[in-house]
Amino acid sequence: MASRRKSRILAFQSLYSWETSKQPLEEVLGFEWLDSEKVGAMDEESLVFTRLIVAGTIQNIAEVDAAITKQLKNWDITRLSKVDLAIIRMSCYSLMFQDDIPASITIDEAIDIAKEYSSAESFKFINGVLDGIRKSRS
Repeated sequence: MASRRKSRILAFQSLYSWETSKQPLEEVLGFEWLDSEKVGAMDEESLVFTRLIVAGTIQNIAEVDAAITKQLKNWDITRLSKVDLAIIRMSCYSLMFQDDIPASITIDEAIDIAKEYSSAESFKFINGVLDGIRKSRS
């Protein structure tokens, strides 16, 4: 598995942890909630990329959530599953603020992560939301 994929998985898990516990950003970025062996197995570049996504998403949460909310038709963001929300938030942050990463890669990674960690049909919903955000930014 590519190191960027591992970083995105850890970022989504970190955002899930943050959403459910409301830990301070420093604690989330310290990965204290995760098995230390898993963190120790990641190279420094991967951890830096993970921290960039997590910190950027949390620091820009109002803008990220506003972009997501615009894509939700007759649905409230608070009704999304916490797993789906974490995946969408990190991917939305990437689409909005990481211009060096192609949108297609961001969306494909989100879909793959959703297929592995979310419900069977969630990836379709996540794809639709992220594609809408991508199109609105073009």
